[in-house]
Amino acid sequence: MVHPVFDNLPTTIFERMSGLARQHGAINLGQGFPDDQGPLPVREAAARALIEGSNQYPPMRGLPELRAAVAGHYGRTQDLQLDPDTEITVTSGATEALAAAFLSLISPGDEVVLFQPLYDAYLPLVRRAGGIPRLVRLAPPHWRFDRAMLEAAFSDRTRMVVLNSPLNPAAVVAPEEDLALLAEFCVRHDAIAVCDEVWEAVVFDGRRHRPLIGFPGMRERTVKIGSAGKLFGMTGWKVGFLIAAPALTKVLAAAHQFLTFTTPPNLQAGVAWGLDNHRAWFDDMPAALQRSRDRLTTGLRAAGYVVLESQGTYFLNVDLTASGITVDDVTFCERCVVEHGVAAIPVSAFFAEDPVRNVVRLCFAKADATLDAAVARLAAAKASFS
Repeated sequence: MVHPVFDNLPTTIFERMSGLARQHGAINLGQGFPDDQGPLPVREAAARALIEGSNQYPPMRGLPELRAAVAGHYGRTQDLQLDPDTEITVTSGATEALAAAFLSLISPGDEVVLFQPLYDAYLPLVRRAGGIPRLVRLAPPHWRFDRAMLEAAFSDRTRMVVLNSPLNPAAVVAPEEDLALLAEFCVRHDAIAVCDEVWEAVVFDGRRHRPLIGFPGMRERTVKIGSAGKLFGMTGWKVGFLIAAPALTKVLAAAHQFLTFTTPPNLQAGVAWGLDNHRAWFDDMPAALQRSRDRLTTGLRAAGYVVLESQGTYFLNVDLTASGITVDDVTFCERCVVEHGVAAIPVSAFFAEDPVRNVVRLCFAKADATLDAAVARLAAAKASFS
């Protein structure tokens, strides 16, 4: 009576670890959301729109002012020239954008190249659309793919490749040469690239995000997905963007209209105001997160942990094996939350096959006091595992 893709799907690792954190009163460095409530001027703009503006159906593709603001934002930050009327669709979050892309562009039997570790929504959505996953396994510490890996994954049946960069949970930004290589394969195999770029504004150490849509041959075959929730650190807002050439946008919007149809107009208005008027945020926010990253990294290293490089996102990773810890990541996380009061996420949960079992993900988008308390508890955990 149920579709096999959704039959007996397990509870997500995020829900499980957050539940254990609540049960044991633990510090939750597992789920990826900031401690603060996001920029007040943007929230105030949304509040004004709620009281003073329309609360009836907005246009299916999104408020014109938001689509114009999205085009302006990406023009300023990524040198993309976008037509807000024909190339941008506003969605109810990035996951809905992914669903619209997969349902509208995958036909039964199409092969879809996916990189592990991967966001947990990818596989069920691809399979529900009838796609056949072809998995590429990335490995620490650099989490990169190469020509041989792509040669093994792509075929004459490849319809789509899904790229998440910056990559959660690995916290790396795809280098330009890797993106150029992937573009080469997409063009050669006439494949569509769905680019999950929700972390694009959260990059560190002077890096600049390069969108795959800007590479040669990719403008007409790329679906770029963004998230206002990640741009402004308000994960509950669920305002996303689908960006693609007009021919792709037409079918993406057709799928979107039968998924959620539209998105709360006051939230759209708040995001539009923020993109146009709160520009300092896009310098201040990553700088503040970089300080938090460095604070947690320094504390963990002083406690004897080996911390992998974090180039972007809200996360950093600890290599258990290199840290002298012999248990696997799931065992470490379960014991850590129950016995030591810190919730983390085992990176093996982001693999569908042949998982990496010695890496643990921690969220640093927290207040200094929270990070310091977590370091003290993780230091005690380190001693207990040694």
